[in-house]
Amino acid sequence: MSAVADGSSLQVSCLNVLTRWQPPGPEQAELRRDYLAHLEARPAGWSRECAGAHLTASSLICSLDVSQVLLTLHARLGRWLQTGGHLESTDRSLEDAALREAREESGLHNLQLDPRPLLLSRHEVPCGLVRPTFHLDVQFLVVADPALTPSVSAESTDVRWFSREELPPIDDSVAQLIQAASTRLAA
Repeated sequence: MSAVADGSSLQVSCLNVLTRWQPPGPEQAELRRDYLAHLEARPAGWSRECAGAHLTASSLICSLDVSQVLLTLHARLGRWLQTGGHLESTDRSLEDAALREAREESGLHNLQLDPRPLLLSRHEVPCGLVRPTFHLDVQFLVVADPALTPSVSAESTDVRWFSREELPPIDDSVAQLIQAASTRLAA
């Protein structure tokens, strides 16, 4: 079985990305320590088959000046969110998983992913057989041209570009992600 097929190279990728990442503050540094401990204790801590918690990869898609943000209305949760989802054993890296999910959920293909995570977000989700189950989300920044027309995926009921001044109702985690993208792109 190849390293990609058994997921070991994906495990290594996740560990490497998180080890190299410089968290923007103490809360994010603690989440990083928790994610690394999770991965070090579980050989497939990235997999949705990992009971209780597993990594996910998401991406905030925005314009270069962050004046436009692409969000998807998640079909099951009924909330406007960034694109993202589970890692697959066929993903070569954590970054590839984030980009795959961004393409699948937006219908856009001309995307530029910053390989450095923006933020980490640990949140309880209604998936898996064990309750509670947590997504250990690694959130990336993706830049795209807002003139591109997105398309709705099977996982959402809507996907569209929003002006930062006219965002739909979003939760704090999405607002924090938009602010982090703005800070990074202004640097």
